[in-house]
Amino acid sequence: MPTRAHVVFCLKLLGVGVAGAIIALLSVGIYALNQKPDLKIWHTAHLDEEFTAKSGVSSFSEYLELEDRLFAQLGEKVLDRIDPEDEQPVNRYHRGSFVDAGGYDQNWNRSYEWPEQESGPNCGVLLIHGLSDSPYSLRSIGNSLHAKGAHVLALRVPGHGTAPSGLVRTRWKDMSAAVELAMVHLKSRVGDKPLFIVGYSNGGALAVRYALTSLERESLPRVAGLALISPEIGITPAAAFAVWQGRIGGLLGLSKLKWNDVGLEYDPYKYNSFPVNAGDLAHRLTETNRLSIRKLAKAGRLSDFPEVIAFQSVVDSTVRATALVEDLFFHLPENNHELVLFGLNRRVGFSPLYKEDPADQLKALLAQPGRSFDLTVLTSRTDSEYEVILKQWPVGKNVPTEEETPFRWPPEIYSLSHVALPFSPDDPIYGKKKESGISLGHLDLRGEKGALRISGNDMMRLRWNPFYRYLESRTLERFGLAELLINP
Repeated sequence: MPTRAHVVFCLKLLGVGVAGAIIALLSVGIYALNQKPDLKIWHTAHLDEEFTAKSGVSSFSEYLELEDRLFAQLGEKVLDRIDPEDEQPVNRYHRGSFVDAGGYDQNWNRSYEWPEQESGPNCGVLLIHGLSDSPYSLRSIGNSLHAKGAHVLALRVPGHGTAPSGLVRTRWKDMSAAVELAMVHLKSRVGDKPLFIVGYSNGGALAVRYALTSLERESLPRVAGLALISPEIGITPAAAFAVWQGRIGGLLGLSKLKWNDVGLEYDPYKYNSFPVNAGDLAHRLTETNRLSIRKLAKAGRLSDFPEVIAFQSVVDSTVRATALVEDLFFHLPENNHELVLFGLNRRVGFSPLYKEDPADQLKALLAQPGRSFDLTVLTSRTDSEYEVILKQWPVGKNVPTEEETPFRWPPEIYSLSHVALPFSPDDPIYGKKKESGISLGHLDLRGEKGALRISGNDMMRLRWNPFYRYLESRTLERFGLAELLINP
């Protein structure tokens, strides 16, 4: 029979073995994470002219003055200092390259404002882009809103439009503070006309954050309605632990561990490199929104939340589509809210290739009692056709109505993607037509793997929305700027 001392010895030995195994696994993981490409100057430059909540900026005009200094600093600290080996035609930080945003008539990486001059604005609309993105992403819908009489303001969210290093230090509170400055400015320009926000991805989370904050702070202008496009309402739970990767990298002096992705910066308006801090701020922002929504719902204070129309692909690798329902819509009392889902191309040839069928999630959604929002789904008419119909479930109805549309699924497209929704098919950068320079929506290339600078995953991801005109028309209609007109 083993003695107590023998048992204690065995337990200590087991503990040493477990600790050794954990250390070995951590070492292997750290080694793998540190095998990313070498960091470039656009990953390491510290641009200290970027806005923060502590910048002492009290107006949007001061925000723009700071932005001017920021872009001058970008030129001095990054564009003028790249290595000769990085003077490539597909590097956005090489002056004069195919993807140099400064080479266009307007640099869409910067904030812009389009006032309605002739008869005065019908309303004011703030456009908020997504994480690692730029104001370019909502340019098309901004044009249409302005053409219908809206005073449009597109915000360059802090940390964006310059270098990926900007997202290493930016916090969600910096972004939220910038949105508040923009909304106060917009209110001063449109007077008593209604205010709306269009938020894409992380911009959707910031739009919700502002709407919630304005319910608690009477000094902020109220919003009449939100249009949320692929909104960041919930993300993968793993994002909560991403910050530790960066902290370990800091302790060990391994700067690459501060990055989830280090990629070729071939996109003029979106970073391809992604620091772990960006994932962490997204997690903190969505968690803050989730807790605020539950708190205000419990207190019965969401009746004044602005009307929401949200557009979401049923498959989305960036955000959790189900969180849009679980953490937002199911907490909102009935107030003309609507969720629009873009389904799958269900033509028979694609069906066996899908990993899972989002229709199961839809059935679970409809089965839940107390739905207080309208539901619209764009879906294939049958499993053997490309034609698309609208299925609509009004509040309180579990049997849909059906409506024909002029839309068809392009034969080569099986679903939308997170990044596709705000871009029209004729977008010069991300659309389906090949234009001069680089056309990122037209990368349907075939050949041997590994031969190109751009990864196969990037080429497969859809960059434009074949149903964009529906999204645009519904947004204009909800903002009171046009009658519903569906054109393909």
